[in-house]
Amino acid sequence: MPEVTTVADDAAVVFVGAQARRYDDLEPDTDYTFDGVSFRTLPRPAGERLATVCTVNDVHFGETEAGVIEGADVGEVFRSEPGEEPYPEVMNRGAVAEMRALDPPVDAVVVKGDLTATGTRAEYQAFLDCYGPAFGTRLHHVWGNHDGYYGERFADAGRQQVDVPGARLAIVDTVIPRSATGGLSRDELDWLDDLGARSSADGVPVLVFGHHHPWSPDSATREPAYFGINPDDSDALVAVFVRRRSLLGYFAGHTHRNRVRRFSATGDVPWVEVACVKDFPGAWAEYRVFEGGVLQVFHRISTPDALAWSEKTRGMFGGAYPFYAFGEVSDRNFPIFPRFSTGAGENR
Repeated sequence: MPEVTTVADDAAVVFVGAQARRYDDLEPDTDYTFDGVSFRTLPRPAGERLATVCTVNDVHFGETEAGVIEGADVGEVFRSEPGEEPYPEVMNRGAVAEMRALDPPVDAVVVKGDLTATGTRAEYQAFLDCYGPAFGTRLHHVWGNHDGYYGERFADAGRQQVDVPGARLAIVDTVIPRSATGGLSRDELDWLDDLGARSSADGVPVLVFGHHHPWSPDSATREPAYFGINPDDSDALVAVFVRRRSLLGYFAGHTHRNRVRRFSATGDVPWVEVACVKDFPGAWAEYRVFEGGVLQVFHRISTPDALAWSEKTRGMFGGAYPFYAFGEVSDRNFPIFPRFSTGAGENR
């Protein structure tokens, strides 16, 4: 069955099997039907397009098996064939090539953790060798739980502020060393709170990036060992978003799926998870920054060798993986509008 993967303000991509069909020169906020499937292009925020930001996550350099859950037998395990290039290198090379081909060029690339499979410096160097020459000073990255499992310390500089035309990027460190569960230190939260206050005063919207996703404060139960950011720290993170309306959204990896949640305390703020690079659907995300808002546009890596691997891994976990990982069109592509008047400080 045809799948709509990418929907932007001016283009869309429909997959028919393993064939990607791209449709360009579309009108914003308009209904279309191609290849028997219907969708509506994203509304284009007001004003000039100012910047482009790209993200990837869960790139897993050094991984050799896909579809493994420790202690469970959940279907076929997938590996690169003898003599083939390791699949993380295939997938990441494809993502890099597509991001480099953007027009206008990308202003910043943010890699949201799990740079490595087993937390070794050799795997980290493989990541740097792939992404560093391509993007130079435009590359920004933070570690994930896979990078912190085994006691090594790299890519753990923590909080980072990156300014691009029309927006500010805040990158936070959610890793608890030797743990899959994430957290946020008081220092990290205070830094984000201060950045949000300054950005509100400056009239600059902020996109917040981290590896782990938050626990939902609307949940009926609290799970101290939650797979994402623990409940107490998630509550504190949400409270910063409530106070600082310059913060437009939070963008994570970690779960290897596309999902958007919205919490009662923060209204239309998207709390986003983006699928991984390393296997199905094989993803990267583009953020188009306009004067009047931001668009998240999802991309499925479509270089031939990457697409062949991601199609093979569609069969992970007994064929159930796509139902978990792919998400709805609205989980992958959506507009984000300011919660305050840009250039006029906080709108309370």
